Formats: sequence, C-alpha cells, structure tokens
Amino acid sequence: MSLIVQKYGGTSVGTPERIINVARKIIETRDAGNQVIAVVSAMAGVTNRLIELAEQVTGEDKYPTEREMDVLLATGEQTTIALTAMALNALGAKAVSLTGAQAGIETDGVHTKARISNISPAGVHALLDEGNIVILAGFQGKTVDGKITTLGRGGSDLTAIAMAAAVDADLCQIFTDVDGVYTCDPRVVPEAKKIEEISYDELLEMASSGTKVMQSRSVEFAKKFGVRFEVRSSLNNNPGTLVREETMSMESVVIRGVSLERAQAKVTIAGVRDLPGTAGKIFGAVAAANILVDMIVQNVSKTGITDISFTVHKDDVTKAEAALRPVLSELGEGVTLEAQDGIAKLSVVGIGMRSHSGVAAEMFKALSGAGINIEMISTSEIKITVTVAEDQIDEAAKVTHAAFGLAE
Repeated sequence: MSLIVQKYGGTSVGTPERIINVARKIIETRDAGNQVIAVVSAMAGVTNRLIELAEQVTGEDKYPTEREMDVLLATGEQTTIALTAMALNALGAKAVSLTGAQAGIETDGVHTKARISNISPAGVHALLDEGNIVILAGFQGKTVDGKITTLGRGGSDLTAIAMAAAVDADLCQIFTDVDGVYTCDPRVVPEAKKIEEISYDELLEMASSGTKVMQSRSVEFAKKFGVRFEVRSSLNNNPGTLVREETMSMESVVIRGVSLERAQAKVTIAGVRDLPGTAGKIFGAVAAANILVDMIVQNVSKTGITDISFTVHKDDVTKAEAALRPVLSELGEGVTLEAQDGIAKLSVVGIGMRSHSGVAAEMFKALSGAGINIEMISTSEIKITVTVAEDQIDEAAKVTHAAFGLAE
C-alpha cells in the first residue's frame, strides 16, 4: 500500500461543487489501494475577504497585529478541511480533518511568514492506520508554546511537501487550476507550452522570479529532502509536470522558461561611503524587519562614495523605509533614501545556461528591439533577471519567450 500526499489549491476547492469533485478524486486515489493525506487551501477569495474584514475593523491607517492576523487567516483553511471531510464522509469514505497544529506542524515565532521547524506525524500515522483519509489544513502551524502561525502566501504547498517528507510518502501531487508548469504564464503568453519535467533548481529560480504555480520555499524544501512531486490540474486528468533532481538530459534545453513578477519596488540608498561593514548595516536592518530582498546592485566606487539599490515587494516598502531611516545617520552625512515602485522583474531560467553562451545577449537584444529599457540586471548560474517598467512587463515576456523559441 502506497502513501500519497495530495494538495488542492484555493481554486480547486473554490465552490461546494468543486469540493465534492476533489472528494471524488481523493476516493479514486484511495480505491486504487493507497493511504491518502490531502492538504487543502482556503476557498478561492476567502483569504482576501478575511484581510478586508481586518482592515474594516482596524481602519485604513492601522494595520492589525500579525499575531491576530494569523489567528484570523488560519480559519480559511479550517473551513475547507471541515467541508472536504464532510463531503468525503457523505460519499461513504472515512475522513477526519486536522488543523496544522493538530497534525504536529511546529514553526518558529515569525507571524504571517513562519518557517516550519519540526513535524511530529505520529498522530497522522495513527489516523491513517485506522483507515481514515486525513484532510490537513495547509498554510498553518503552531509555535512551541501553542501560538497559531501561518506560512505566508502559497504556504499550503509547503505544508504538503513538508508533510510528504515527514511521513516518507511514496508520492506528492500538487493539484492546482493549471495543467502544470509552463514556459511562461499562459495568460500573458498564450503560446506558452507545458513542461514535462523540470529540475528543483530551475523551478526554484522560476518560483522566486514570479512563477505562481509553486511557492519557492516549497521547492527548496523538496530539494533538501528529495521529495519528488508532480504539479497537475484538479479539473482534468491530464499529465502534469514532474519536479525532480536534474539529469544530464535536462542540460540540452538552454532556457526552460520565462518568469515575470509584478508589484516590485526599488529602494536606493545614495551617497554611501564605500567602507567595510556598510552593506552589513543596511541589510542587517532590513533582515531584522523580516523583509525579503531580491536583486542587489552596488555602483562601482571611484570617489569613495557609492549607491546601493535593491528590490522588494511593493507591500514591504514602508517597512523597509522604517527599518532603514534609523541607520542613515550611521552611514555618514548626505546619505539619502529613495523608493520607487511601478517596476517588474523578468527572468529567463535554464540549467543549460551553464554550458551555453550568449543567453544574456539574446535577451537584451530582444528587449532592445521592442524598445524596452532595462533598469537593473542580476545573474546566477542558471538565471538572468532584469527589471523593467511594470507597464511593459507583458510585452517584455512575449518578446523574450519568442526570442528563445519556447513556443516551438
């Protein structure tokens, strides 16, 4: 008997009819001779509605405490697990629902963006051994002292991958509203093609660059613990995309896909003295505020004075400014802080870049030909990322996708 962990996203469980459809899929998996743990997200739109409620009771100028936001947002998944278990039981199955805390998922104490520190799956195994289908709330856990925490947007993916690792599952399936991972967002590039298989590193780079199919932390966790998983649609039976450790044959594909991420902002600290420890002070303050930084660019210093720019999500700009202003006086006289939103990131990803040259030149040529200006550039071994004006990101994705022949 195999043990399978399945995850169903918010769109897949967005209506009572879709919840019943998910219940039938779970029963099909069980009837094939498997034990099943199903991780479910909040119904589509519920999390946003809960955030709106919080804003209504606190006022637009006050943000609710993150502790209470976690308590509130965790109820979205708890509604879904109960409804899914009810649907399964009504169809003649034996199902029980568990919150993240009840499933033994422990996290650190960073509210709204908690990280899983440990999973104690003994209770889950006991329920499975009793013949139950276990329906588990994604996106949430608890601290050692019992406080409810949430894992951030896309945290249900992380719950599924982490639980699959903890219970040593034979297979992990991530069901969503798309057929798999595509060469680009099909809503932006209609010619985008589904990728049959992709390496952890490639999907990790694509996820961190804006591909919304999987949360980047989930892919990182899967790579660390060797959890092979499949991304596929809950709305049909089409094969999905298999995510696994890279193989030699994967390197023959130079570019695997193009990712885009909107709603970015650039923070620039200008007039900084080019001295040891300066960058440490800046990014230490940002890290202390639990702000995720992506691209970092520092100008070459010829006079001993330099500028340091980095990108964050636009929602984190206010927090970044608040964290950095106390540090400015420590950086010397004349240091200024400026934030600019209205930018987006475009990335090309592929492990084949390790053994092929000219990728950057081809990308820059395509963007230049479309009259799209590049503001910042960042590279890794298998990724090239640039920032462009947000109102040009769709065109940038289309011309880049075409330049590398990804629709062929």
